[in-house]
Amino acid sequence: MLILDDYDVEEAVSLLAAYGQSSFDYAVTPNVDHAIRYYDDPRFRDLYAHARYALLDSRILARILLLTRGLRARVCPGSDLTAGLLSISSMHDRIVLIGASVRQAARVAQRYGLQELRHYSPPMGFIRDPKAVEQALQFIEAHSPFRFCFLAVGSPQQEQLAYELKRRGIARGFALCSGASINFLTGAERRAPRWLQRLSLEWLFRLLQDPGRMAKRYLVRGPRIFFLLPRMKFELRRTTAAADGKQFREPIG
Repeated sequence: MLILDDYDVEEAVSLLAAYGQSSFDYAVTPNVDHAIRYYDDPRFRDLYAHARYALLDSRILARILLLTRGLRARVCPGSDLTAGLLSISSMHDRIVLIGASVRQAARVAQRYGLQELRHYSPPMGFIRDPKAVEQALQFIEAHSPFRFCFLAVGSPQQEQLAYELKRRGIARGFALCSGASINFLTGAERRAPRWLQRLSLEWLFRLLQDPGRMAKRYLVRGPRIFFLLPRMKFELRRTTAAADGKQFREPIG
């Protein structure tokens, strides 16, 4: 079962902003591609199972769930969530960025007035090299505690890093598996106009922008979701405050 935490961007920003720096946890941002990988790969399911939040990043998946399951899932686009978390960060907050280029990191620091941004970009294919993975993990841990750590190295690499950080128990702060969000925020990739986003056609815009890279994902792999849906279960949940101040998470649909 793929459990989705039912929050929009404003609610998610508020939740993650309150996490603090005494421990470590992470959020994943499921979309159609992730849902397919979740079905296919038990290792990926385990990475999701250890995440504190799974925030729905896909309007098209939300629309599919509404039409086929009657589930009204709130959408929390990763790019908007990333921008929201950066916007509430003060100049003195420690922010760690893994992935993206040096130029992009500088743009992010300048745009959001971040004086404590720490950036590291692993080499291409690093996830297959244990030494390269260890270097990335040690960089993050060395710059802990942080307010936020943005893992922008693609899926499932970013989820694997987040899981390892949690398993090792050294880092403190909250990590977001942010995908291509930094590319959108820095202009390296154009994001779809709002009207296309509202129509759940952001995927089509990305396909037209870069058909060579996106055709397989959106035209070959993506349609598998319709064949897998009858075999998949989804559940929405939210965090609820109890009378004693403790929090627990409950299913809502």
